[in-house]
Amino acid sequence: MDGRELVRSMWVFGRVRGPRALRSAWRQRRADAAALPGRGPERARVPGRVVGAEPLPGGGIVRFARAELRVCVTVGAAVFWGWDGAEASPSYAVSGEVPEPDARVALEPDTEGGWRGVAERVTVAVSRDGAVEVRTPGGVVLRRELPPRWWEPVGGGEARWVQRSEVPADARFFGLGGRAAGPRLPEGTYRLWNTDPRGTFGPGTDPLYITMPVQWVVADAGTHLAFYDSTWDGRVSLREGEEGAGSGHDRPGLSEVRMSGGPLRCWAVVGSPARIAHGWAQLTGAPAVPPSWALGAQHARWGFGSAKEVRRVVAGYRERGLPLSALHLDIDHYDGHRVFTVDRERFPDLPGLAAELRERGVRLVSIVDPAVKAEPGGAVYEAGARVGARGAFVRDTRGEVVRGVVWPGECVYPDFTDPRVREWWGGLYAERLEQGFAGVWHDMNEPVSFTPFGDMTLPRSARHALEGRGGDHREAHNVYGLAMARAGYEGLVRLRPETRPFLFSRSGWAGMQRYGGTWSGDVATGWQGLRASLALVLGLGLCGVPYSGPDVGGFDGHPSPELYLRWFQLGAWLPLFRTHSAIDAGRREPWEFGPEVLAHAREAMEERERLLPYFVTLARLARLTGAPYARPLWWSAPEDRLLRDCGDAFLLGDALLVAPVLARGVERRAVRLPRGRWYDVATGRAYEGPGLVLVEAPLSRVPVLARAGAVVPVRGAAGAVELEVWAPAPGRAGGGLVVRDVGDGWEQAEVERYVSRWEGGEVRVERVTDDGAVAVGPEGVRVRGLGASGEGAG
Repeated sequence: MDGRELVRSMWVFGRVRGPRALRSAWRQRRADAAALPGRGPERARVPGRVVGAEPLPGGGIVRFARAELRVCVTVGAAVFWGWDGAEASPSYAVSGEVPEPDARVALEPDTEGGWRGVAERVTVAVSRDGAVEVRTPGGVVLRRELPPRWWEPVGGGEARWVQRSEVPADARFFGLGGRAAGPRLPEGTYRLWNTDPRGTFGPGTDPLYITMPVQWVVADAGTHLAFYDSTWDGRVSLREGEEGAGSGHDRPGLSEVRMSGGPLRCWAVVGSPARIAHGWAQLTGAPAVPPSWALGAQHARWGFGSAKEVRRVVAGYRERGLPLSALHLDIDHYDGHRVFTVDRERFPDLPGLAAELRERGVRLVSIVDPAVKAEPGGAVYEAGARVGARGAFVRDTRGEVVRGVVWPGECVYPDFTDPRVREWWGGLYAERLEQGFAGVWHDMNEPVSFTPFGDMTLPRSARHALEGRGGDHREAHNVYGLAMARAGYEGLVRLRPETRPFLFSRSGWAGMQRYGGTWSGDVATGWQGLRASLALVLGLGLCGVPYSGPDVGGFDGHPSPELYLRWFQLGAWLPLFRTHSAIDAGRREPWEFGPEVLAHAREAMEERERLLPYFVTLARLARLTGAPYARPLWWSAPEDRLLRDCGDAFLLGDALLVAPVLARGVERRAVRLPRGRWYDVATGRAYEGPGLVLVEAPLSRVPVLARAGAVVPVRGAAGAVELEVWAPAPGRAGGGLVVRDVGDGWEQAEVERYVSRWEGGEVRVERVTDDGAVAVGPEGVRVRGLGASGEGAG
C-alpha cells in the first residue's frame, strides 16, 4: 500500500465504524483463503501450428495443434473471434441477438499456410501459428493479434491468458472506460476492475468506477475498435510505436491484455469514427434517451439536511432568475441511510415537496445504493430474504449471506445477476415514484464494502447466479453495476410505462448505455480534477456511453471562485450538467462565490437553456447512430495527427467546438482547429483551419466556435425552436440535423435535414425531404457570420 492508498484508506475508515470495517475485512480474507486456494503449478499453452480449417458462413473454424479459433464477419462488418470454443454469447455486453454472419464471407486459403475471410469493408486473416490480423479492404494491417498464451492450473481451474497486439507505429490509444488521464491514453498499465478509489481522485488515479476492455486505435491507416469480452479482473498495458527515420524500420505500437480468467474472445469494428460508433451501438445496444428536462441544469449536494434547505436552494435559483431542471437528494434524506426509506423528521411530506417543486419546473432525483442494511424486521431486508429459494442476497461458498459495511452499517448485497432478483429490486422503485421522484442515480455499486485495506468490495469467492450459469465475484464484479442499472431501468419501465426512465449509474460495463448514463464520481477539487472531468466524459463517450458529466466544482474541498466558474462553464457544455459536493465541502450554489461569478454563471446557464433543442437533437441522434454528444477533435478527421494529441478541447456534435479553460489565470488560449472555417460565436471572428489559433477566453466565457455552414436548433425568445445558421465559406455548403422534442414518452421523433448554401449573395436554407428541397425562412431562421472578419490558423 503506497502513501496515497493509505490516505484514502484513512478517509474511508474515518467515516465508518472502524471495528465493523475490520471485521468485514477479516471475514472477506478468511472466506477467500478458504474458497480460493492458490493456483499451484500451472501449464503454459500456445495454439501451435495450424492443422486444418472448416469454412462456415461469415468465416469458419481454424484448428491448431493445441487450440481452436472461431472467426466470423457479421453483416454489419464487425469481426468476432473466439478461442477454445468461446462464442459471442452469452455476454453481458451484447444486446439482444448476436449479429448474423455475412453469408458472402467464408474462410479461404491465405499465403504461407494461413486462412482469411474477405468482406466488403474488412479482411480478417489467421496465420499458421495463430496470429489474427484485421486489415483494410486494401490489405493494410490495422491490428495484429499475436498468438495468445494460456496458463492452466495443473489441478484444474480457470485459465488466465495474455493477448499481445501490434498496431501501426503512428497509432494513438483511446477508451478503456472511464479513465482520469486522456482522452488519449498515456503509455502505461491500466487495470480492468471497477473500483471506488477510497475518496476523491485526479488524473493519476487508476482504476476508477467504470473500466471496460474497449480500445479505440486511431492511425493513418484507419481507425478501429477492439473489445475483449471478458468480465474478469485484468490489466491492459499500452506502448505507442515509433516511426523509423529515413530508411529505418517502424516500431509498432503494442497492446497487452492480461486476464485472470474468462473466455478469450474479441470483437473488432473498423471504419470511420461515425461508422465504428454505429457498429458498436448495434452490437451493445442503443443509448437510452434521457427525458428532455434531464438535459438542463441540475443541482446536488450531500447534506441538504431538510426539506427547508431544499426549498431555500430552489428559491435561491428562482429569485436570481437561474434555470434549474432537477435537484438531487443524497443518502442523508434516508432514515439512517437505509435505502427506500425517508427521514420523516427532516422530510415530513416528501411527496408534497416533490409536487411543489414540479410546479416550479424542478424535478427531484433520488440516490439509490445497492447495499441493504442487515436488520431483522427491515422491510427491504425481509422482502429480499423471501425472493426465490435462497433469497435475493449474495452468498458465500458455504451458503451464508455475505455481509459488508457501507453507510447504513452492516449490509447485505442483492445479486443482480439473478433475473428474479432484478425483477424484485425493480419493483422496489415504486416507493421512489410514490415519494415523487422523477429519476434515480445509482451510487456505491462497484459494489463497495468498506475495509481499511485491499479492494473495497465483496469477497472474490462470493457466489453469484450469473444468469443461471453460476460463478463467483471474480466474474461478476465488473458487471454488478451494469446488472443493477438493468434492474432499475426495467423496473421503472414496468412501473411507469408511459415515461422514459431517467437513470445514471456510478459503475457499469460495456453496454451500460442501454439503461442510462453515468457521472464522474468523486473527482477531486482542483485544476487537475477539472482536466480529469473532461477526459472521463470523452473516454466514456467513445466506449458507447454518451450521457455523462462531472461533479461541477469537484466533490471535495472548497474551489476558488475562478476554479468553480471554469468548471461550471465546462459543465454547461457537457451532456450531464450537475453541481455536486461532499457533505463537508460547503455549498455550491452559484451565488455563494460572489456577484461576478454569479453573473458569469448565469450567462453559461442561459446559453445552455438556449441550446437545449441542440442537446435534444444530440440525444436522439446518439440513440440512432451511437455517436456521443461530446467527441474528440479528431472525430471528423482521424487522419490529422495533431488532432489526435489534443485533449483540451472537444466537438459538441458536428456543429460546435468547445475549448474550456483548464488552468488558473488563463484569459487567452490556443485552440487546435480541424479543417474548414470556424466562427467564434462570441466575437463573430472567422478562422480557417486546420491549424492553431489564439482566441480570447475572458473570465465571462470559454471559447466556443461554430463550423461554417452549420444549422443549429436553438430556443428562440418566445420558446419556439429556431434555426441558427452559420454562413458557409464562399463556394461551400453546409447543413445539419434537427430532432424536435416530442415529450418524455416513447414516441419516435422525426429527423429533419437542412442544408445551407450561398445563392445570389444570400445564404439560403432548405429542408431536404423525400419530395425534394424546400426553402426555409426567413421566419425562425437567424444567419450568423455574415461579413465576419477572418484570419488563417498558424
